[in-house]
Amino acid sequence: MKLFSLILASAPVLSDTERVFNRMSPITRYVYESAPSNTTAGYIIFFLVFILSAIVYKLGFAKKLSLGKNIIIYIFLFLGCILLTFFAIFLPMIEGLIVAALVLILYKIRLWREKKEEQEA
Repeated sequence: MKLFSLILASAPVLSDTERVFNRMSPITRYVYESAPSNTTAGYIIFFLVFILSAIVYKLGFAKKLSLGKNIIIYIFLFLGCILLTFFAIFLPMIEGLIVAALVLILYKIRLWREKKEEQEA
């Protein structure tokens, strides 16, 4: 029993804040550590998720639609990003969106090059 007490006494004691920060994804942790307040950090995370989601949508899934339909799609994307922001605190949502955007950018560049070479031939 004394050995167990000794092990517990030697274990580092983390506060609740430190425990939460240790579970956050890297980009989210950086934003929360460098933002002036937690509220500001939450808004920054939300807008990062929204902007990256809009980029991924535009690069991978968007079709030519009328202005009204685009507005409706972006409103629902905005509302969906509220839920994704809660996931982004502990899951690597922002990192995943960055990777998806990079892959889609590379795909679009390759597609653009192939079309250009096809037109020249």
